[in-house]
Amino acid sequence: MAEEAMFETDANKYGNDAQMEMVWALKAHHQAETYFKLISAMDASRLHLTKYDDDIYRQFKRYFKMLKVDLLKVEDLKSEEAKVKWRPFCNMYEGKVEDYNFGTLLRIDCNKDYNEENTILVTRIQFYAVEIARNRRGLNKHFLEKSTSTEDSHER
Repeated sequence: MAEEAMFETDANKYGNDAQMEMVWALKAHHQAETYFKLISAMDASRLHLTKYDDDIYRQFKRYFKMLKVDLLKVEDLKSEEAKVKWRPFCNMYEGKVEDYNFGTLLRIDCNKDYNEENTILVTRIQFYAVEIARNRRGLNKHFLEKSTSTEDSHER
């Protein structure tokens, strides 16, 4: 079955299909890799992830004003209490943001790269909310500075 057809078929037909899990994992990894290349190549504060970035950021600040986005606590995203808070936020984007509830990799510590210890699986809209906040607050800027200084040292 082609990868595209797997995504278009009713998910309930698959159960815990290992092949399907692998396809999802590969898609999430590819998205994480692409995003990291973006924030390493441009000023992330000017990056637009969706056409709803302004609304996502405004609602995120409203719902999660005390959430520290630089260093996330897993329980702030995964605990039963957190899920109760996140659910209405996430559901606001159903039908608006494509794949809003797809599994997506998010860095726990924004000062570090994606790796097994620094990555958590969240919904796409949670990823957008946290990364839009990080970008607008300049918390991903160091990756561009790091890549620029690396390029400068290679040119010498």
